[in-house]
Amino acid sequence: MSKMRLIVNPAAGGGTAGQSIPDIERRLREFGLQFDLVKTERPWHAVELAQAAAAAVDVVVAVGGDGTANEVLNGLMLAKEAGHVAAMGVLCVGRGNDFAFGMGIPADVAAGCQALAGDHRGRIDVGRVRGGDFPDGRYFGNGIGIGFDAVVGFVAAKQKRLKGFISYLVAAIKTIFLYYKAPLVRLEFDDQPMNIHALMVSVMNGTRMGGGFMMAPDGKPDDGVFNLCIARQVSRPRIFALMLKFMKGTQFEHPTITGGQTTRIVVTAIEGTLPAHADGETLCLKGKKLEIDIVPRALEIIKPAP
Repeated sequence: MSKMRLIVNPAAGGGTAGQSIPDIERRLREFGLQFDLVKTERPWHAVELAQAAAAAVDVVVAVGGDGTANEVLNGLMLAKEAGHVAAMGVLCVGRGNDFAFGMGIPADVAAGCQALAGDHRGRIDVGRVRGGDFPDGRYFGNGIGIGFDAVVGFVAAKQKRLKGFISYLVAAIKTIFLYYKAPLVRLEFDDQPMNIHALMVSVMNGTRMGGGFMMAPDGKPDDGVFNLCIARQVSRPRIFALMLKFMKGTQFEHPTITGGQTTRIVVTAIEGTLPAHADGETLCLKGKKLEIDIVPRALEIIKPAP
């Protein structure tokens, strides 16, 4: 069996990840897996740890939430650029776990450990975004959120007492009153440039954001394209109504919501700025331009067999 290294963010899930270490170690030993474990100590540390791990082991496992998974993914992609290739695993002990959901990885730790033992692998696409606080680029696995849903994530991160989907739901309600005037943006994709007042632009490789908002219900992480969800400016009362549709994945039946697929999109603020996140991690608070491309089948990931 392949040797693996677990990269644990002990603060993930309000400390749940750190508390879960003994249980995870016990379960992996029961499956007879060879592994070692390291803990993150600061932001971006998981990137460095994953880069180093890719040169030493066959599988690198992110133990945390979406932020930990994003950092491990970035580390593995950077290691791949240097010629070191390793597969990625995920054990969910975070708040949203949207990346795992979109990749078909179970949220339950016991099922996650069983998946690692099964060692069934598939390839997924990976996105890369340039701009904001990352002019040289940052990779992402689940999706980019620009505008309203980015602010929701920023507000949710400040709510230390709330966890899971309820944290994002409360944050979304607060954001309706904090973030109302949509910026005028230029969207360039598939030779179809458009200027619109966009409340939100989601560029999805996975399916879900915020623990329960189905931004791309038909998204597939291995089809070589992004799924787009573009929301035009609407009134505050209509935002409440749209939230319910996003929870059901039926938002595209609303006339203010536009979908589509693309391999590349450029978003530029003509008036106002672009608050944005990648897999829940801050890209920028007041960006002006983001260039987003897909890297097809770039990463091998461990998940349960079909």
